[in-house]
Amino acid sequence: MFPPTDWKTLEFHMQTLMQDLAASLLMDFESWVLRAESAGTILKTPLDSQASLSSEEVIKAKKRRLGRAQKTIGDYCLLAGSPVDANAHYSTAIELARLTGDQFWHAGAIEGSVCALVIDRMGQKDQMLEEEVKYRYYEVIQLYRRVSTISFELEATLKLARFLCRREIAKEVVELLMSAADGAKALIDASDRLVLNVEIARLFGALGYERKAAFFSRQVAQLYLQQDNCWAAISALQVLAMTSKSYRVQSKAAMNRSRHSSDEVQSACSDGVRSQTQSIAALFESQWSTLQMVVLKEILLSAVRAGDPLAAWSAAARLLRLHYPLITPAGQSGLSNALTASAERLPCGTRCADPALPFARLYSIPSLPSQMEIVKRIPGKEDWWAGSAPSGPFIYTPFGKGDTSDDKKQEIIWIVGEPVQVLVELANPCTFELSVESIYLSVNSENFEAFPTSVTLLPNTSQVISLSGIPTSVGPLTVEGCIVHCFGVITEHLFRDVDDLLLGAGQGLVLVDPFRSSGFPKLRNVPNPNISVVPSLPLLIPHVVGGDGSTVLYEGEIRDIQISLANAGAVPVVEANISLSGKQQENVISIGHEMLQSALPLQPGASVVIPVRLQAGQLNLELENVGNRNGPGNVGRIFKEGNSPSLVIHYAGTLAQVGDSIQNDSCSYPPGRRLTVPLQVRVLQGLCLVQARLLSMEIPAEISRTLPAPSAAGQYIMDRGTTTENIADSLVKIDPYRGSWGLRLLELEFRNPTEVMFEITVCIQGNKREDENTETVKDGQTVDCLYPTTRIDRDYGARVLIPLEHFKLPVLDKSFFGMETKGKEGFVVKISSNAEKQTKAELNAAIKDLTSRIKVKWQSGRNSFGEMNIKDAVQEALQTSVMDVLLPDPLTFGFRLGRNHSSNGITDTSQEANLNAPIIETESYSDFRGKGQPKGSILAHELTPLEILVRNNTKEAIRMILSITCRDVAGENCFDGSKATVLWAGVLSGIEVEVPPLGEAIHPFAVCFLVPGEYTLLGAAVIHQANEILRARARTDSAQEPIFCSGPPFRVHVIGTL
Repeated sequence: MFPPTDWKTLEFHMQTLMQDLAASLLMDFESWVLRAESAGTILKTPLDSQASLSSEEVIKAKKRRLGRAQKTIGDYCLLAGSPVDANAHYSTAIELARLTGDQFWHAGAIEGSVCALVIDRMGQKDQMLEEEVKYRYYEVIQLYRRVSTISFELEATLKLARFLCRREIAKEVVELLMSAADGAKALIDASDRLVLNVEIARLFGALGYERKAAFFSRQVAQLYLQQDNCWAAISALQVLAMTSKSYRVQSKAAMNRSRHSSDEVQSACSDGVRSQTQSIAALFESQWSTLQMVVLKEILLSAVRAGDPLAAWSAAARLLRLHYPLITPAGQSGLSNALTASAERLPCGTRCADPALPFARLYSIPSLPSQMEIVKRIPGKEDWWAGSAPSGPFIYTPFGKGDTSDDKKQEIIWIVGEPVQVLVELANPCTFELSVESIYLSVNSENFEAFPTSVTLLPNTSQVISLSGIPTSVGPLTVEGCIVHCFGVITEHLFRDVDDLLLGAGQGLVLVDPFRSSGFPKLRNVPNPNISVVPSLPLLIPHVVGGDGSTVLYEGEIRDIQISLANAGAVPVVEANISLSGKQQENVISIGHEMLQSALPLQPGASVVIPVRLQAGQLNLELENVGNRNGPGNVGRIFKEGNSPSLVIHYAGTLAQVGDSIQNDSCSYPPGRRLTVPLQVRVLQGLCLVQARLLSMEIPAEISRTLPAPSAAGQYIMDRGTTTENIADSLVKIDPYRGSWGLRLLELEFRNPTEVMFEITVCIQGNKREDENTETVKDGQTVDCLYPTTRIDRDYGARVLIPLEHFKLPVLDKSFFGMETKGKEGFVVKISSNAEKQTKAELNAAIKDLTSRIKVKWQSGRNSFGEMNIKDAVQEALQTSVMDVLLPDPLTFGFRLGRNHSSNGITDTSQEANLNAPIIETESYSDFRGKGQPKGSILAHELTPLEILVRNNTKEAIRMILSITCRDVAGENCFDGSKATVLWAGVLSGIEVEVPPLGEAIHPFAVCFLVPGEYTLLGAAVIHQANEILRARARTDSAQEPIFCSGPPFRVHVIGTL
């Protein structure tokens, strides 16, 4: 039958066989029709009358026989595949049916001719063909309508609509379909209505009219639901599933199957925010909330009848999630019960693509805490931590530089093996309590292990929960949503779905806004950041030894704290650096850098203790007033975060190596870490310095055998290019047998408002001495205690007097004063050379240095000690009399028991002379001293030799007139007058003396006291031709005015003879 030949010949052979078969069939059909007997040629239809025919009707039937036969032959020709022959027979049948008035067969013949015409064109359509088909089919519809054959009329209408189904002429097609839909009401059989609605829905879908197609599909589903059997319910469920896309209630599983190609998705994503907003608007465009609810209810009912629990659960979940605002509380509870009942029929662990409740959105991905911050390391840079510390007092500042582009997401770094957390906000907008059995993070990769947790949400509430997990391997990672086990089924809640839903709610496109109904009306748009996972890093955990709370210090207190750093990571710490940041950095005195460096490399599990010394600052007045309102015991302040100093520790582990070389790629370069340890300090009010003032007093000196040596205060510049070093740094003590001058005392008044006891010690801090008799040596400097420890109890005060004689300079130099001379024309010209300016600057520096040497240290208990800040108060107290305190008097007067001498006269001595050599006592004097005479006393009625010593403290010679006065306890002069009680030998007034520079002059005399008692010797001098130094020191500008100088009183105790 099939010859063995090539494919083309075989194809021609098959075509010939089919043509022969069609020709033989056509001839057989035609011969069968033509040879039929007359009794069998009367073709009838159900529309023909079944009663006995009258003679006229028989004649009509005979006339119609030929037309119907031609129509039947045309049908056979179409069946045989010959449209040309069929068209000829149909044309004959049309003419005969028109002449005989056979309208039903007339319409059938026209339909056959149209079919033959279309088949003859082999599927080619043009405008003329469409017009011809429309014209003929409109005639067919009219013919069927005349004979009241609604089924044939609707079928012809659907055939025409099917032929014309194109969007260009959609209006005409819609009119045909709607007329067919109106005619469906006249159909009695439900199956006919079902088929009609199916065809109408299909044609509307072909035109792109999804809503009309969905409407008629719902009609089909309703017809199926009217049948009470499982198969009809399954059919209804399938039909409704197809229509769910048009009503925007499609399940996510179906949406994933009909998702666009990846190229279209990428092109849509590249359009930016505007295209995204437009797509979201199109997604929620013209929502029919009520109609959607009806559709979902029908899907739920169909799924229940069909016995499909997963489809029922999905429909109930979509209905509850998308339309809860329109559902009554009873309806919400009913849907909850439906979800639970459907889940009971499902296997344990069943997953569904459609989420139910709760609503979940990304709240935030917290950055690593200050103990775990990541710092990028630059390859080849040793101090990689430089510039990475946070600027300003805050760890995070919103004014830092940032990328303002919208398409760039935040970048977050996670570390392998270290737990992380993500804050997720859950909302339950329904009226029943929602119990979530488990919820955990959903990521786009397998390098993350999530930890599930459970939560219960009250009705109409929202809650922010923390979901955690551990990255397991290196690579990029994105948190897409949450995996929720609720209502017995596991679902995935994507964050982007909720964001789109809330955006549609913000634009008024949908009614669903669960977070607004739960009490959070603010629209949060948190972008999902890009997360990258890096290899394991070291992790230092800080701990303050003794407690992690605030360190409570009193004002000025010095406290040593210890910070323990433990490596809790899996990588050793190989490099570290400590620095300070924040405010109040001056309160940190020292940090144990060497302790940390000596502990490197710090292996995992090891720890190191770093000592830090803190000193509390002073409370200002505003803070004190705030504290006083809280009670006297609560006065203080806390250095909060941003105000307290912080230790910033940058550390890193080993470098990742590839072969023998280190990678220089910054992306693969292992980062370092920054540890911020706030030094929380609570400062309480301690001792209060009430006031500091300068006092002056005259204490008579006891006359003795020797005079005290002159004192100095250190090294000072005495002349240009030369220095004089004074060795005596000791303090001036009030020793009645050493002698004393006019004293200037600094009084410091303290008050203790606290509830503890303080012990204070006043010290003078000086340069380190070379001798071994120094009382206290601290930090390379000597510390001399002025007084024993003074105790100040609570609510008590104390005053401390500090003598200032040790502050005086050893020499009065003219360079310490502004020199003024007169020019030729009488104008005053002030000479101030660079050397003089330098000397004045050094004097000011000496003032600050000397005043800063006064230290008031306190101690409370065993471990609490500190230092009062009195420098500013001392400078303020001394600012008006600082010259009097620092500069010595031009002349110094002193009295002592005289040596054996032969004549009265003045003895001049140089600075190098041994003026304080021991005096050889006479035998009588020594014997008398041995009999119990008090030290420094003089016997009455005996002539006692005395000496007055005048010391010149300037670098120029001074000529003066010296005088000596003696007064009794009543202040009367004992040398002159009628009631003189003292006899003298020598010159006591009008003594002209010239004292060499930095030298001394001694004038001997003798006195005899007639009456025992207390007497006072005074020395005074008048300088007539004073130089610039003396005038400046006396604060006078007149060169003619004499300058009067007097010395301190010396007390003489006279006892009677035995």
